[in-house]
Amino acid sequence: MSSAETNAVTIAVQAAEPKRRAGVAWKPLLERVAAWIVPVIAIIAWEILSRTGIFPPNWLPSPRVVVQTVVDEATRGALFEHIGITLLRILIGFALGAALGTITGATTGYFRWGFKLLDPTLQALRSIPSMAWVPLFLLWMGIQESSKISLIALGAFFPVYLNTSAAMRGVDPKLIEVGQLYRLSPFQMIRRIILPASLPQYFIGLRGGLGLAWMFVVAAEIMGASKGLGYLMVDGQMTGRASIIVASVILFAIFGKLTDVIVDRTGRYLLRHRSA
Repeated sequence: MSSAETNAVTIAVQAAEPKRRAGVAWKPLLERVAAWIVPVIAIIAWEILSRTGIFPPNWLPSPRVVVQTVVDEATRGALFEHIGITLLRILIGFALGAALGTITGATTGYFRWGFKLLDPTLQALRSIPSMAWVPLFLLWMGIQESSKISLIALGAFFPVYLNTSAAMRGVDPKLIEVGQLYRLSPFQMIRRIILPASLPQYFIGLRGGLGLAWMFVVAAEIMGASKGLGYLMVDGQMTGRASIIVASVILFAIFGKLTDVIVDRTGRYLLRHRSA
């Protein structure tokens, strides 16, 4: 290639570089906008079907009516109290369930005897439907906060346990051999090899546990709560206010997504060295 052709190629590459950088800069924005396409289309279709009468108001009120209901409840101040109570229950129950799931999963994942001793029983308990626990928790602890938080913790426990145990048992044997070659102590083996290798799947378990905690909080607040989004939903059912029910469901979805984003971003930050 002649020098003239080389210069022409260089000039073309330099001219294209700003466009390439601009495309890269726009990519994150486009990805964020893409996440809103389906919800926006769904809300528009929902509003149209409600206004045309295809969705009866007593079955599915329009988005405008639901938003007005949320504003009215927030103006009276009751809505923030319901949201705060539900979030507090989720925080305490998820923390307890995740802590117990982590400890038990680490025990069955690191110790062979722990897996043989505990895992069969825990797998059997995992198959019990969530609503089947409600009568027992009411019998054991009544309708106090302890029964609700215990039920939420139970929901968060199993995904965290399963992923922690599987992650630790699934560590690459070659990494274990390297640790043994360098004569690492059991504590050093866990801190330097097993824990870093297990973290990605562990955070998947945390997200799954958090999702189930939000599902279990509905059952928990149906058990006789006087406050919370679940109580608000049941109150809407008893009084025939469909807008309250729909608003409660949407608030569950919003706050569930927000808490999931927090756990996801925390995991990405702690695992940022693996992003490449």
